[in-house]
Amino acid sequence: MDDLTALSAFELASRIRSRQVSAAGVAEACLARIAALDPQIRAFLTVLPEAALAAARAVDGRIAAGQPVGPLAGVPVALKDNLCTRGVRTTCASRMLERYVPPYDATVVERLAAAGAVVVGKTNLDEFAMGSSTENSAFGATRNPWDTARIPGGSSGGSAAAVSAGFVPLALGSDTGGSIRQPAALCGVVGLKPTYGRVSRYGLIAFASSLDQIGPFARDVRDAALLLGAIAGRDPADATSVDVPVPDYVAGLEDGVKGLRIGVPEDCFGPGVDSEVAASVDAALASLEAQGARRVPVSLPRQTFGIATYYIVAPAEASSNLARYDGMHYGHRTADADGLVATVSRTRREGFGPEVKRRIMLGTYTLSSGYYDAYYVRALKVRRLIQEDFRKAFEVCDVIAGPTSPFSAFRAGEKTADPLQMYLCDTFTVTANLAGIPAISVPCGFTRAGLPIGMQLQGRAFDEATLLRAARAVEREAGVMGRRPAL
Repeated sequence: MDDLTALSAFELASRIRSRQVSAAGVAEACLARIAALDPQIRAFLTVLPEAALAAARAVDGRIAAGQPVGPLAGVPVALKDNLCTRGVRTTCASRMLERYVPPYDATVVERLAAAGAVVVGKTNLDEFAMGSSTENSAFGATRNPWDTARIPGGSSGGSAAAVSAGFVPLALGSDTGGSIRQPAALCGVVGLKPTYGRVSRYGLIAFASSLDQIGPFARDVRDAALLLGAIAGRDPADATSVDVPVPDYVAGLEDGVKGLRIGVPEDCFGPGVDSEVAASVDAALASLEAQGARRVPVSLPRQTFGIATYYIVAPAEASSNLARYDGMHYGHRTADADGLVATVSRTRREGFGPEVKRRIMLGTYTLSSGYYDAYYVRALKVRRLIQEDFRKAFEVCDVIAGPTSPFSAFRAGEKTADPLQMYLCDTFTVTANLAGIPAISVPCGFTRAGLPIGMQLQGRAFDEATLLRAARAVEREAGVMGRRPAL
């Protein structure tokens, strides 16, 4: 019998609907693999065996009764632990929310349930999604399944590692400056950040509200398209979600890239990009050209200011969003309460980790009197210029390609003492969030040491379909599909 944990979500859903396998059997196989192997990866903060098996049996019951089921019927899914789940703790990997149990589900969680998916657990992340390595979690670091001495990327490292390790075929993460794409690249899976407004953020615990977006992880592009179709669409509960029709993302995947214009920024292989990463991405570009795409140079002159702009805008919004954790309403409250100011101060000192504190202080500084215009307002102006660069680039190309990360997965602890070096991990990813456009990371090769390399494709707003089609063309020729880490 096939190893059920090796099958794609598309294959699992098909077999479950045709009753070749049971949803309960699939859930049991995934839960068994998690129990056996997750102690060395630590992808999960919470595993839900009873709830998962109950949901799976309900799917089996509906199928047996001839009732309609959704496109993800019986497919196991993991959720990043900053997505609210009714009756299940949602921690953001922070002591501040260690015992927080939401009274409602995030919209994406509701949509997964409507599609028939089976949630098996909540995954680890950098605290409040602030980080690029999943080493900032208050509950311990996650490791990369390809080399457990290395990091999986961040902040959605738990979700990326869970898919890479074969614990689940699908997972959701959030992406504020690369937090889906970068760990997808380092773990050898597909990760997609949709257009801002394509997927509801209702129930996502906020980091930077104008940048955050929820998106899928999968082992292949077809599964990512399937999951995106299940969660996308307008939501009245989220004023920033946009009423744009959601196409059938799976339908056009095999249409090929003949005639597609692939924009390549002038500096995407510049200093700081590892030579093996550059070679793999260049080979993927050559494969697209061989399939009929046309490579064109594009200019993104303000991309060089992306990191500086992001690390003003994002901490400023974090400072505002995280002000609610004051020990008064919910979450952690210090036991050493002695007056209002002391209670708030001690609560925040005890509840937040070093990286979250660093970003709150940076954001508070840039929003303070005398610095607001010099930093925050100026950053917003540069953000607008970055958006304009993308608009002009998309006049001459359909997709913009380059590396997802400048380097492959680094060793645990290697960059924790140098925040600036850690921030530079997101050099190629932050501008898509600043511009609000969709972007995907697709595996395109491996280093000589056997570590995955990802290629990033960026597209026009709400044109995820073209991105997925181009990513499928890369995937088809890269020769990396089917490779799994030897756990």
